[in-house]
Amino acid sequence: MNQLTKKNIIKFRKDLKRGKTLIGGWLQISSSNISEIMGDYSYDWLTIDMEHGSFSVKDLPDIFRSIELKNKLPLVRVPNKNLEITNQVLDAGSAGVIIPNVKNPNELNKIIKSSYLPPKGSRGVGYSRANLFGKNFDTFKNEKIKPIIVAMIENIESVNNLDRILLSDGLDAILIGPYDLSASMKMIGKFNNPMFKSTIDKIRKLSKKYKIPCGIHIIEPNFKLVKKYKKLGYQFLPFSMDTVLLNNALKRSFKF
Repeated sequence: MNQLTKKNIIKFRKDLKRGKTLIGGWLQISSSNISEIMGDYSYDWLTIDMEHGSFSVKDLPDIFRSIELKNKLPLVRVPNKNLEITNQVLDAGSAGVIIPNVKNPNELNKIIKSSYLPPKGSRGVGYSRANLFGKNFDTFKNEKIKPIIVAMIENIESVNNLDRILLSDGLDAILIGPYDLSASMKMIGKFNNPMFKSTIDKIRKLSKKYKIPCGIHIIEPNFKLVKKYKKLGYQFLPFSMDTVLLNNALKRSFKF
């Protein structure tokens, strides 16, 4: 990873440790122009969603460059806990990975290990954009700064195993995926259901107990919700996504 990314990873971790709330953008459309536009706003990081978005690994370097140009951290939500893709996105220059649907600590620890270089981990070592294709290889192979690791809690099984998940070495934060979590509870999108509210409150309280920052994906582009969750103590907040922002802008534009 380049020096700017290293500096921003250190800042990211320091900010979370001191209790700051970090707000992120979320990208589903494979366009370095869109990432550059979003990077010009007050996001702390931008996530490329390879689980539900239209990205391939070859798209990533240019998108990462546009994010780095704006001095923001590029993160990737990897698809289906795929270890091969995880290695590829890190080699392409991602500052870290957001892992979907982590149901138990074994799943999480397997990905954490595969994200770290030897001797601590088992990540493949070779020339890549992360080491400027060999130019910075000596620095890269002795890298002390580890990738950011965020585990998504989006299944009731994850909640049942949350105590053990939160004890995982190398975990930077957890992120509640409200739609999948509600679906696993047989109440898709019913975020005002008392049982759902109680479940996300339990997640938040457990994360506080284990001193792991907690977040929730805010889909609706309403900044009042950011203020609400910040007040509740959430620290890692993805705020809407490019597709939703575009749809809402078009909807407003066609109101006469």
